[in-house]
Amino acid sequence: MAETGRRVVVAGSSGLIGEALVASLRADDIPVTRLVRREASGPDEVSWDPQRARLDPDVLAGARAVVGLNGASIGRFPWTRKYKHELVWSRIAPTQALAAAVRSLGEDAPAFVSGSAVGYYPSAPGERLTEQSRRGDTFLADLCGEWETAARAAGPTARVALLRTAPVVHRDGVLKPLMLLTRLGVSGPIGRGTQVWPWISLDDEVRAIRHIIDSPDLSGPVNLTGPTRATANDLGFALAQRMNRPFLVRAPAWGMKLVLGKDATEALLTSDMDVVPEVLEQSGFAFTHATVEEAVAAAVPAS
Repeated sequence: MAETGRRVVVAGSSGLIGEALVASLRADDIPVTRLVRREASGPDEVSWDPQRARLDPDVLAGARAVVGLNGASIGRFPWTRKYKHELVWSRIAPTQALAAAVRSLGEDAPAFVSGSAVGYYPSAPGERLTEQSRRGDTFLADLCGEWETAARAAGPTARVALLRTAPVVHRDGVLKPLMLLTRLGVSGPIGRGTQVWPWISLDDEVRAIRHIIDSPDLSGPVNLTGPTRATANDLGFALAQRMNRPFLVRAPAWGMKLVLGKDATEALLTSDMDVVPEVLEQSGFAFTHATVEEAVAAAVPAS
């Protein structure tokens, strides 16, 4: 495996995480090539059509890593049959294209750091979920399994790391719908409210991705989650306090299923998953935001 260059190729650079990652790399004068789905507008951009599942391997040649972050937003509701198809293929097709290009470079291949999500795991109250834990049986778990299988095809010579990312605590991430409800004064426990929600700050998400790029021994699944357990109530109450609003109005699970659909509600809101960043912490990574309260404070100005 080469991994000797400095340049990083980023697919999905227009999303929340992608934009922040590109900005972080460039701040340290690390060359970045952005794969874009429109006509390239500068020397640092390469136009591609990820749905055709083809990419010229020369685009990746000499790079240290290629980071795949493509995918339609899971925060768009409801998950209709048509939109679930988009959720799948907006991830699988680009990942297949990137993996094939990486694989074709053989021993000179860069590391492939591919997106995934904590939705891989089952709802498991009272259980600590590490990278070795079993896969769930939900739509989102199946999607993550297919996504990771597509990424692993970049091997056997390339290093492949799988980013099992938690919902990002940011105004344009998991906080976006919660902030609207909180501002209107109608926020409160979601379902039971005591279910454990994985989370991570945007700053630590980007720092963790860079840590993985720079750690040649890190491969396979890596949980990108905050180091401290938090419940849905912990996150909601921290946000309400930050915005100086009440946290009183409970949203029943049955009501959310009517509005958002069963798959989205069970995968994102009522599931109970204590996902721990075991691999990250064992590799020496230190979090900037150790608690969900710190992550909320970093993301939302005090009212």
